[in-house]
Amino acid sequence: MKKIKTQVRYVTNLEGKTTDVIIPVELWQQLISSINSDNVSGLAWIDEQEPKSQILADLQESVREGKAGNTFPISQLWEDIEA
Repeated sequence: MKKIKTQVRYVTNLEGKTTDVIIPVELWQQLISSINSDNVSGLAWIDEQEPKSQILADLQESVREGKAGNTFPISQLWEDIEA
């Protein structure tokens, strides 16, 4: 928290009232990441909100694709995640 406080800069208007905050992009990305993920599951907020029926349908489709031999190298999975 101390490190965060030293990186934050405040913008004030002519009356001295704080109107905005400026933070480094890296810190902003960390904050957004922590806001958008669940501490217990590690899933993004949007994934936590996905209906169970959709999760089940996606899993069933994945199993069908695997049985049909429609697979790809694990390295491609990591490439897709990092993109």
